[in-house]
Amino acid sequence: MDTKTFLIAGASSGIGLQIAIKLISEGHQVIGLSRTPGALANDASYRFIAHDFSTANPLPEIETPIEGLVYCPGSIQLKAIQQIREADLEKDLRLNVVAAFLFVQQYSSNLKQAINPSVVLFSSVAATLGLPFHSIVSVSKAAIEGLTRALAAELSPAIRVNCIAPSLTDTPLAGTLLNSESKRAANSERHPLKKIGNPTDIAELAVFLLQNAPWMTGQVLAINGGLGTILK
Repeated sequence: MDTKTFLIAGASSGIGLQIAIKLISEGHQVIGLSRTPGALANDASYRFIAHDFSTANPLPEIETPIEGLVYCPGSIQLKAIQQIREADLEKDLRLNVVAAFLFVQQYSSNLKQAINPSVVLFSSVAATLGLPFHSIVSVSKAAIEGLTRALAAELSPAIRVNCIAPSLTDTPLAGTLLNSESKRAANSERHPLKKIGNPTDIAELAVFLLQNAPWMTGQVLAINGGLGTILK
């Protein structure tokens, strides 16, 4: 198998880390952009470049061809609408939407140097399912779904662009929502499959989109334990 290079924003933990681990296990090289190196810091197949996507700092120049981009940074601000400040909304839009747009824009030329290049973005079940206290999440992730379709149209046929929309997943980002057995049980019960998302399962789907879906672009794939899809 040919060794490929993938660039992952937010590869230091959670879903991004699991995607990186899977790609490296298949013999590929991963470049990770995040604030900290994370668990793969000493892996020979992993190259860490420090970058904070919540800031307006310019993205680093990367010269090598890149077969796939994955943008994983995100946030979960759950607030009643009366409690949301303009700064809260601007902060989420910066991290979830503006930074994702700039990420693809910056490295699209690297993708064009590769064979069958692909982009994977992340939305949320809250983009299409009305959930209380999820206004900020819904606004930013619905924008990502629109961006996915627009980029897929603009960058085809050279580059495929798809999106994954998970429900609540057991990652550090969701830590405050899952920090007790009662919270875990309640969140599991909300899903028809009666369990919380596993980052490894979502990483499997991301890697499939990166490598094994040559006739798929512009799609938003739900992986949500049935939440918002079936009633049970």
